Amino acid sequence: MAAGTCWGRWPRYEHRIVPLRNRFEPLPDLAPLLPYGNGRSYGDVCLNAGGTLLSTRAMDRLIAFNPTTGVLECEAGVLLGEIIDLLLPHGWFPAVCPGTAFVTVGGAIANDVHGKNHHRVGSFGHHVLGFELLRSNGEVLQCSADSHSNWFRATIGGLGLTGLIRKVRLRLRPVESRWIDGDSRRFASLAEFFEFTAASDRDYEYTVAWLDCASSGRKRGRGVFMRGNHAPAPASVIGAARFRPHRRAPTLRVPLTPPISPVWGASVRLFNSLYYHRRAAQQTHISWHYRNFHFPLDGILEWNRLYGPNGFFQYQCALPDTHALAALTEMLELIARSRQGSCLSVLKKFGAMPSLGVMSFARPGVTLALDFPNRGLRTLGLLDSLDAITREAGGAVYPAKDARMSAGAFRQYFPAWEEFQRYVDPRFSSSFWRRVTAA
Repeated sequence: MAAGTCWGRWPRYEHRIVPLRNRFEPLPDLAPLLPYGNGRSYGDVCLNAGGTLLSTRAMDRLIAFNPTTGVLECEAGVLLGEIIDLLLPHGWFPAVCPGTAFVTVGGAIANDVHGKNHHRVGSFGHHVLGFELLRSNGEVLQCSADSHSNWFRATIGGLGLTGLIRKVRLRLRPVESRWIDGDSRRFASLAEFFEFTAASDRDYEYTVAWLDCASSGRKRGRGVFMRGNHAPAPASVIGAARFRPHRRAPTLRVPLTPPISPVWGASVRLFNSLYYHRRAAQQTHISWHYRNFHFPLDGILEWNRLYGPNGFFQYQCALPDTHALAALTEMLELIARSRQGSCLSVLKKFGAMPSLGVMSFARPGVTLALDFPNRGLRTLGLLDSLDAITREAGGAVYPAKDARMSAGAFRQYFPAWEEFQRYVDPRFSSSFWRRVTAA
């Protein structure tokens, strides 16, 4: 058995880890099983205490690509960043990108990840054409919207519980350059954020906001709104030369875990004030490199160490439009009173496109993601209070970011869980699933 943890570095469990070297290997007789990609889920959805993790990172082969249609066939352990490195020079990019490129294709499907363009193109599952699913009884299902469609819908957003995804067919989107053109502007209130997003969603593929969760009084609800589109190739640039290699920005690494987290009340308030007032917060006609726009934290390797030895919690909720403003206002007041502000606070509008997955998180409304250092019962109490607001608003919390929601909350957030349970492989499980389905 080996110790394992998630990106939030809490909880930590002992697991048996079995590397899968290729997609043709049979599943080991070591139940309960759980596929494990690159461990970028924040909570225990990727953990299996006392059980077996099927490490899929060696299943990283790109099998076929059609340069005319943008259809890629690959194994489930391929990282989105590896796809970008190979195919962006040829004018293709993932249709949906979460906040990190270090996520596997299998993990992106299992959590039905979303990006800054959900209002235009939906979530990751909308761009999955099909996949091969290995069940623990040895059965192999070729799943798509037209074949084994019930398994297709159960596996998208299915948290890795329906079996092992072995290979995938994805549709990428064409792009002309590696740049995102747009602008960045400050907003002074949540009402102004809603005005910005309503005015921007029609003309911009990507929209997102950073929210200052440490401010109080008249400053509460302020933030920075960013929007952009894939940039066209310059008129003077011909063909693939517009993707010529360039010097990467230096990558930093957090070398160690500090004994005490530097992320605390005063430091969070100082960081948020500086971030809000920085010059880049108010600019027009910006050209962002795609890494800086989509994956800003990927330039700091192991940044999760900054939260100290006890790790941190991420809390991401979705709130329906009818209650979003009131719920967000109440959440910000609660966080301000707790003096546990978040540095990484992301506010985004979800579109109306229905998710394909039975258990998918994304739904019409807005989504707010927050990070809090783990300060024990004090932080858990804050998260329970945020849960109460989310439940009252008829919203939901994202399983990929969760390490502590109650079974009762989960069942309210995902009323289709009993329908989904029929597709859970009897020899697959996770710490998350056992926690939220406990009687």
